[in-house]
Amino acid sequence: MSKIVVLNLSGGNLQQGFKNAIAQIYECQENVNSFLIQYTVSLPAAPQLNELYRRWQILYNLLYDSLIPDLNWRQEWESGVEIEIESEDITNISSIEFNKLCDELRDKINIWLNSGNFVNIEQKIRTKLNPREEIQVIIQTDLDELRRLPWNLWDFFDDYPDAVLCLSMPQFERLETKNKSDNHQIRILAILGNSENIDIQTDKRILENLPGAETTFLVEPQRQELDSMLWDKKGWDILFFAGHSSSQLNGETGRICINHHDSLTIEQLKNGLRAAISRGLRLAIFNSCDGLGLATQLASLNIPQMIVMREPVPDLVAQKFLKFFLGAFCESKSFYLAVREAGERLQGLEAEFPCASWLPVICQNPTVTPLVWSNPLQKPKKSNYARLSPHRILPVIFTMSFAIATAISGARYLGLLQNWELAAFDRMMVSRPDEGKDQRILIVEITEADVQSQNAEERGGASLSDRTFAQLVNKLEKHNPRIIGLDIYREHPVKKEYTDLAEWMKTSPKFIAVCQVSEGDKNPGVPPPPGVMNKNLGFSDVVVDDDIILRRHLLAMAPIEPCNTDKSLSFQLAQRYLAQSNLELKLNPEDNSKPGNSIFPYLLEDNSGGYSKIDNLGYQIMLNWRSTSEVGMRVTLSDVLNDKVKPDLIKDKIVIIGTTAESFKDYWQTPYKETPGVIIHAQMVSQLISAVLDNRPLLWVWSKWSEALWIYCWSIVGGLLTWRCKSGLHLGLTIGLSEIILYYLCYALLIQGGWIPLVPSVLAIIAGSSSIAVYTRFKLTSSGILNSTDSTTIHTKSVWVDY
Repeated sequence: MSKIVVLNLSGGNLQQGFKNAIAQIYECQENVNSFLIQYTVSLPAAPQLNELYRRWQILYNLLYDSLIPDLNWRQEWESGVEIEIESEDITNISSIEFNKLCDELRDKINIWLNSGNFVNIEQKIRTKLNPREEIQVIIQTDLDELRRLPWNLWDFFDDYPDAVLCLSMPQFERLETKNKSDNHQIRILAILGNSENIDIQTDKRILENLPGAETTFLVEPQRQELDSMLWDKKGWDILFFAGHSSSQLNGETGRICINHHDSLTIEQLKNGLRAAISRGLRLAIFNSCDGLGLATQLASLNIPQMIVMREPVPDLVAQKFLKFFLGAFCESKSFYLAVREAGERLQGLEAEFPCASWLPVICQNPTVTPLVWSNPLQKPKKSNYARLSPHRILPVIFTMSFAIATAISGARYLGLLQNWELAAFDRMMVSRPDEGKDQRILIVEITEADVQSQNAEERGGASLSDRTFAQLVNKLEKHNPRIIGLDIYREHPVKKEYTDLAEWMKTSPKFIAVCQVSEGDKNPGVPPPPGVMNKNLGFSDVVVDDDIILRRHLLAMAPIEPCNTDKSLSFQLAQRYLAQSNLELKLNPEDNSKPGNSIFPYLLEDNSGGYSKIDNLGYQIMLNWRSTSEVGMRVTLSDVLNDKVKPDLIKDKIVIIGTTAESFKDYWQTPYKETPGVIIHAQMVSQLISAVLDNRPLLWVWSKWSEALWIYCWSIVGGLLTWRCKSGLHLGLTIGLSEIILYYLCYALLIQGGWIPLVPSVLAIIAGSSSIAVYTRFKLTSSGILNSTDSTTIHTKSVWVDY
């Protein structure tokens, strides 16, 4: 049972008010409307509503033009037609101003509806209604100014969650149409009109996937072809249009663009539409712009129901509405509740598309019963449920799970899962919450503009000339940084005129330079700056995986000419920084779990975590990337030289100097994106000092035995779920849920530093489930409980099977 509330506003307007409006309540039961009560109501003049809505229309278009200049509208723009903007209108509108206007419009509508004697009548109407029942609220008027008002802002609709707004003309006739069986297949005539600059193929795909519907598509048809289909003898249930449309003459007429060249009014299709309505057409959906003019013309033909957009509609909003509405409607929701749900779900798009939920509106002939979606009759499901007894199946589950865990662990050892595991690791790594910048690190980047601003002859082929480097050092030293690291190779001697720079590089305890080790014929390496002592050197070498992505942190390795240092640049910078806080960071080969005074995870072995037989020479750990858009403060070379950097950004900080100019090609692939080398060194430094000073976890892995046990347990989970679930759908849902739980367990542990097997465990769930399903089917079939053509799980009351 449902209710119908009719508010007839004929005989007045917003300028003069409504002295003799009529409010009626009907009770609808089994498609029969019973009249309950009628009131005469009055509403005062409210000319400000018309003006306020006119301003809202203008600002609605202006805001979209400002926020999304290349937005695709489903609107027909006639040449020479523009929106007039008077001098008092705001032409530079912000989202905040527009939201204020929306709130003002809401307030004014509710103030108006709480004035006159309407507020008392509304209270009486509410006593006849139940908030839990479906309610049609029909506004009867032929005034465009009233039809365009967003009545959905009325507080009544907040108090009655199943109340739905409908528009109706004051004059209508009861329509005799062709009766159809409740179980007949829904027939849809879908007109895909002019698609210039919009995507109506998405609408087509939504319609194609509807259950229980026969859809005929007319793609950019000619007028004769469209008219012929409207006269189809079988009749149509739904007429659908997607493309460009518009309203003219203050909403009295509408026009649809059926192809790139032709646009038609409803009057030009009147005879075909009248024939379609007489043969059972119940619903017209115009998923296009500004459709109230179309609705006005169609109302004269007494079409039962229409869904139109009251204003220009963005392409994506139209697609989402269609998806939400048909998704709810074909799942047995009533027509009205499906429209309300779809409109409310559009609110989720309003951050990008303001007021999207205001756009859909129902226009209808109130004498006609709404369309009900009917799916084809389905065959009844069998209803016997059989499963193996616990003492028979549980040993099988444990045994099969052990075999599966052994096989998966063997595949991991051979490296067959490495690429999948690393890809899953990357995905979880980049999805961690933002940690913010490391305020102890300042990155001085030499951009392409900085390189070009230097004298090319002085610079040679380097990114930093002696002159500029000397100026940079002087600027930095004035503000007393704790340590300066140079991630730029300077294998050539400093020119004689810069003796102060050369002396500073040789003697300053604050300076760490870089060099690169030799890789034989493949790469001869790069020697350190002449005169710089080994204790002030760090190698710049990094290790990448087979997919060229950098995930590991090389701390130290045996010195190799021409780079005679055993420590990385990041380790040297972190060690020097911590030393000034009386903390010593040193490598301890006897106990590789405790380098120095900080507690580190075990150094990488050749098969740690998801790795298999990697080159783990030297002292390597996993790089626990700081999850942030910027690892530290970043300034350019020119910023420092021009005194644009605040002294407190330099004082007592780790300053790392390096080039980000793309011409020097010092970029590396990471789980996040292609990243400059200087940023990677900053990440590594931040990892080390954060572990010591902030107790930030470094990445650790379980032993292989622990990982195998973890995989074994998840294989058991898959087997148990298959044994306990009563249907394929139930099993699919529970398997999906278990994999979601597994993912978030691994994700939570990764945030705490643990790299736990994810991909092997997912495979274990699937393999454990599949193996038990096959085994159960085999046993039940061989024992005669199932026929070979039956599904593995069938339903009634539960029956244990022992044999």
